Amino acid sequence: MSGTAPNQDVLVQVNHLKQYFPVNTGFMKTTMLKAVDDVSFSIQRGETLGLVGESGCGKTTVGRTMLQLYKPTAGEIWFDGKRINSKESLREFRRRAQMVFQDPYSSLNPRMTVADIVAEPIDVHHLCADKKEREARIHHLMSLVGLNTEHATRYAHEFSGGQRQRIGIARALASKPEFIVCDEPVSALDVSIQAQVINMLEDLQRQLGLTYLFIAHDISVVKHISNRIAVMYLGHMMELASANELTRHPQHPYTVSLMSAVPIPDPQLSRKQKRIVLEGDVPSPLKVPTGCPFRTRCRYATAICEKACPEMREAAPGHFVACHNV
Repeated sequence: MSGTAPNQDVLVQVNHLKQYFPVNTGFMKTTMLKAVDDVSFSIQRGETLGLVGESGCGKTTVGRTMLQLYKPTAGEIWFDGKRINSKESLREFRRRAQMVFQDPYSSLNPRMTVADIVAEPIDVHHLCADKKEREARIHHLMSLVGLNTEHATRYAHEFSGGQRQRIGIARALASKPEFIVCDEPVSALDVSIQAQVINMLEDLQRQLGLTYLFIAHDISVVKHISNRIAVMYLGHMMELASANELTRHPQHPYTVSLMSAVPIPDPQLSRKQKRIVLEGDVPSPLKVPTGCPFRTRCRYATAICEKACPEMREAAPGHFVACHNV
């Protein structure tokens, strides 16, 4: 796919994305931290792609690098058939692609009213002709996410966590985007509020024709909202398949262990299920193992796993796995 435009059904295409950060590891010595290492995927129009993995695997970095909040070390990002490689294409991309951040407490400016927070993208991209149109747009956005329009003059600290996240979602919708990166949007919220926010995101997707990259570490939450799921480990993509296929027939040993940790509400089935506990600790991204990054914790590892990093290959129709021993 590298160097070629995706087909018309694909809204976002990522080819061989890499994001390395220089880290000072001693006197006059710098080591590259490989947060994202050669990741490729595509997202169809109107689809939700879930991205899961444990903390520190590079999920959030993928989302931020896609939106060019970090400049990619290498790789290509295509949006709506155009490669994002110039100031003009980036400016247009930034209007049509937005992000909902993980922490609703730190992602909102405490010195700004709700109206000013929501209207920030409107002002930046000059989307309203006058104050009256701006105010009407703010009130429409607030009602879209279930907020009272009378709260527009209040400040973010006066709201609960769930309400703050709704303010963040309203801000993301302000520029009329087609693509939204949801970076763990419910992980900081109570379980009862999580369900409300996820249902609201699904309703907004149907109403506005949105496309999502939904990042989370809870695979059961991702399964609920996603059409397809991608699994990451230590900066690499391990598996990619439809939500049903991946949760019912996981192929990669890492995905199998993740699925075994999902609680089952039926006590009898839960007792029969065997939890697969991974041995050892996650290696440091500064010292990624040679070959397959998962081999130091994999009970199926063989000699080839140490020598060569496995490439994503199609194990079943639409089911891609990066493993030598599938």
